[in-house]
Amino acid sequence: MIVVHHLNNSRSQRILWLLEELDTPYRVETYRRDAKTNLAPSELRAVHPLGKSPVIQDGDLVLAESGAIIEYLLERHGNGRLVPARGTSEHVRYLHWMHFAEGTIMLHLVARLYLGRVGDAAKTMQARVEGMIGDELDLVEAELTRGGHMAGAEFSAADVQMMFPLEFAAFARLVDARHARLRDYLARMRTRPAYRRAVDRGGAYAFYAASTDDATRFPRPSR
Repeated sequence: MIVVHHLNNSRSQRILWLLEELDTPYRVETYRRDAKTNLAPSELRAVHPLGKSPVIQDGDLVLAESGAIIEYLLERHGNGRLVPARGTSEHVRYLHWMHFAEGTIMLHLVARLYLGRVGDAAKTMQARVEGMIGDELDLVEAELTRGGHMAGAEFSAADVQMMFPLEFAAFARLVDARHARLRDYLARMRTRPAYRRAVDRGGAYAFYAASTDDATRFPRPSR
């Protein structure tokens, strides 16, 4: 059985969600961030040298990096599901958003987080980073006019990959009034039964309760 080494409020939430969408059996090993530093516990280094999450174990395989884990799980357990057909425009869009999630928007969200801890000396750079994030969220908003999901009309693993940075941005109150489709998208994703089950399996998830500045609150699924 697949074992997911799950850290609260981390990218490993998307792995739980994907496994629920695929209806693939798995077991969760849960770790908690330090209350003061917000860092992962040292116990994770016994699983993987970097001591970060997500990490999965599947037999003798130990695999880190959420994008790689998603591709591996789709290849082993997807049976063609959650990936648009190759050769289609939807598949090209799928590839774009799968890489955009960590290669672009999440990079800037983390940069903003760290710059915010530096103080006044970083304000100019922080404003520049926030401008880039705003452009990136506008790009997501435009994409959602094309079909309602990140790669067209159908739900795919690109939605799973993109949900974490979008929830992170909403939690940071960077999703604003001009992102009506994005707010609706987040709410729709959170109504998916597999998403609900993943939250139940993973435990407390701070980004789940994110809201935007205009008092629009995303619904908390019933238990």
